[in-house]
Amino acid sequence: MKAKITMIRALLFCLLGLLFSVQTELKAGDWKVGMARVDITPTKKIWLGGYASRKKPAEGTTHPLWAKALVFEDNQGTRAAIVTTDLIGLTREISDAVGKRVAQKTGITREQILLNSSHTHSSPVVLGCASLAYDLSPVHQKEIEDYAKQLQDNLVKVIVEASQSLSEASLSYGEERATFAINRRGRINPDGPVDHTVPVLRVNDASGNMRAVLFGYACHNTTIALFEYCGDYAGFAQVALEKKYPGTMALFMIGCGGDANPDPRGTLALAEQHGNSLAAAVIRAVDQPLEPIQGPLTVKMQRTDLPFVEPPSKAELLERQGKGDVYSQRLTKYLLNQLEEQGAIATSYPFSVQVITFGDDLTLIGLGGETVIDYSIRLHEELSDRRIWVAGYCNEVFAYVPSERVLKEGGYEGGGAMKYFGFHGPFEPGVEDRVIQLVHSLVAP
Repeated sequence: MKAKITMIRALLFCLLGLLFSVQTELKAGDWKVGMARVDITPTKKIWLGGYASRKKPAEGTTHPLWAKALVFEDNQGTRAAIVTTDLIGLTREISDAVGKRVAQKTGITREQILLNSSHTHSSPVVLGCASLAYDLSPVHQKEIEDYAKQLQDNLVKVIVEASQSLSEASLSYGEERATFAINRRGRINPDGPVDHTVPVLRVNDASGNMRAVLFGYACHNTTIALFEYCGDYAGFAQVALEKKYPGTMALFMIGCGGDANPDPRGTLALAEQHGNSLAAAVIRAVDQPLEPIQGPLTVKMQRTDLPFVEPPSKAELLERQGKGDVYSQRLTKYLLNQLEEQGAIATSYPFSVQVITFGDDLTLIGLGGETVIDYSIRLHEELSDRRIWVAGYCNEVFAYVPSERVLKEGGYEGGGAMKYFGFHGPFEPGVEDRVIQLVHSLVAP
């Protein structure tokens, strides 16, 4: 009798499993996903971005740099594109120009396109991104301008190609952990926060095979400072995952890692080690049952002005000429030119927030600039009634965006780095609340 009961239970479990499988397959029909990739490694050995101390351009390539795109479409025809890039950052001008061209070719609007940069410090200088950090000759400057044009073309190309390859897909989500990130502001705050979460979005085709995996981590890509093109740990993680799962495209989207560094760091071997560690976390996630993600899809994007402290007067700038380090001197000259050409110095920056909502199952929040980890922590606390994924470095890298805590503590991320981006600073108090309030307004139904 016990054997019969056991057999009946086993049959019931099998039937329930089949019913769940059928239900999941039916829900999978809610989605179509297109994907594409393009090599964005410069054809020339041009200046590398991220470290102001570099005194020469790239000398080689460790592995190619990529722009990769996923275009999602729900059963109502609403679309959204997520583009990941192995770059130090993009600018508003480049992202908006790409969005305008893509809209003309596909109908996908600028607001429906999220462009994320991994912030690898072994990628080329992007025109307009931290432009006061580099001592460039006219020849080097021309190479960067030429690369910016090629980059725009490639970003348009990858989104268009992804939009033309839509096919039925299912989405699922899970999280794992990687532990190599540390808060890099230890001298100021030894107990500074860090987030070890690895969010993972799996894309399966209609047959249930994995076609793409989008994953993230909140940490600077600063393991190495070599003179070769390289995606740093994020690049190695993508390489490892695509080797593990042939035919699958792996995409990395950095989180709010403005105040986090990989640890230890300094060698290419360590970059590969951290990449393999991150890839292992993703593998653990996708090898488990993940939560199905259903539609409908909604996308919103808006800006809010983040005010700077009162700018210096012309007299103050004239007094500063020739004083301070070379970057402070460049900033003084830049601000004087701004006064001369525009009649005023910028008093704020229009910060962007983008929210992509996958039904009730996942809310992806894309924040502009180099946001620190406090933003992700606070948003997870205040939006605890929903599953969220918070990404930084989205659409543009224009400066560090400190939380109120980091702003008060000061230091590099608190305002010291703004001179490299061409802004006087720091931001006025209240910057964190302005960002959070905009997120809430976009997340609200």
